[in-house]
Amino acid sequence: MQKNQSRLTSIIRTLYHAPLAVIFESIIIGAMVGLVIVLFRYLLNLAGGFRQWIYETLPHSSVYWIGLWTVALALVGLFLGMANTRWPMIKGGGVSQVKGTLLGNLSMHWVPELPMKIITSLLGLGAGLSMGREGPAIQIGAYVGQGMLSVFRRPPPVRKILLIAASAAGMSAAFTAPLAGVLFALEELLPSFSPLFIACIMGASMAADMVVGSFWGLGPLLDFGNINVLPVRMFPGIILLGIVCAVLGDIYKRALYQAGDLYTTLRIPEIIRPIIPLVVTVPLGFVFFDLLGDGHELIESLSRHERTLGIVVLLLAGKILFTAFCSGSGTSGGIFVPLLACGALAGSGIGQLLFMTGFVTEGQILNFLILGMAAFFTAVIKAPVTGIVLILEMSGSIKHLEGLVVVCLATFVTAELMGSRPVYEVLLERLLHQGGKQR
Repeated sequence: MQKNQSRLTSIIRTLYHAPLAVIFESIIIGAMVGLVIVLFRYLLNLAGGFRQWIYETLPHSSVYWIGLWTVALALVGLFLGMANTRWPMIKGGGVSQVKGTLLGNLSMHWVPELPMKIITSLLGLGAGLSMGREGPAIQIGAYVGQGMLSVFRRPPPVRKILLIAASAAGMSAAFTAPLAGVLFALEELLPSFSPLFIACIMGASMAADMVVGSFWGLGPLLDFGNINVLPVRMFPGIILLGIVCAVLGDIYKRALYQAGDLYTTLRIPEIIRPIIPLVVTVPLGFVFFDLLGDGHELIESLSRHERTLGIVVLLLAGKILFTAFCSGSGTSGGIFVPLLACGALAGSGIGQLLFMTGFVTEGQILNFLILGMAAFFTAVIKAPVTGIVLILEMSGSIKHLEGLVVVCLATFVTAELMGSRPVYEVLLERLLHQGGKQR
């Protein structure tokens, strides 16, 4: 009897440590990440709707209500500052924190950092800060993976695989883009990989995408309607767009770094830093409401409503500056969607310039808007393959595949010639330099 029990235990242990069991576990973790991100996205949508209602109502209200809203935002900023000082690992987007943890330089603790990451992200993004949901979603995925792995005990190498898979699931669920989640993990989080790594990441990403799809459908995140294929003769214009986005992307990154330095140089206490950009959202909400939020609505409005070249340039400059201003405060929020919005604005601007010269038709400006997003992603993140696949999945069309390859190649080469480094690499170095090893 004892011998049979010992044999059964040995069989169970063997099966538990088999590659198939690890893949199955990655699928379970991905599904759980998907459920958490569904709730996160739902609450963000509610917050965005409330913000829009506020800024539609306030212009017709008394100064008293405007002042009350400003005070409420200041209190939210104070809470965010307190959370940042108490739990520094929830600051920013979260990708650098995940990378640092995987490298062994930082340490994340899913209790209580997971709920605080969700709450602070909802408050900051919902109030109108120009920050994205994808960075928090990636870190939330890693936190959920940590929580699951506290139940399913795994040795360090397998644990690392599953944490990366959980992070990829977070990006997949945030963008409804499972392949982009896989490629982001391979380009950004993994120095090397094996078939087991890829299978786990794919399993988690697809599971998360299917969970999100069961609530909101599996359609593309951005609806651009019918997209025409750009002819080969347009490729010089596409290359020009890539070069411009490489330069603008470098400006975007430098603005992020310098904004953080500015708060430090001015000796603004960390606890009150989030108050400043939150209060700034009030006048911006009246004058340039498009600058508030991550930029998703701005991208869609650019594809539906024509903006003059002057307004596009003004919005681009404003989006870069306000995103840097928000990011520098240290509050929770990512940079993916804001940079995509900047890319859409850059693409729209170049498209309009080429239309004025007769190089493109008015309908082809939309193509440059889409290509600009991939180019800006490549310039900032330095992950061209992920950028190409992300835009393909978000737009739901492969008609612009050749254009995406050309523009991302032109951007990447230009960025390399400029010596422009990947943003998350620099942010991780700055994080380690400022705070040392956090354990």
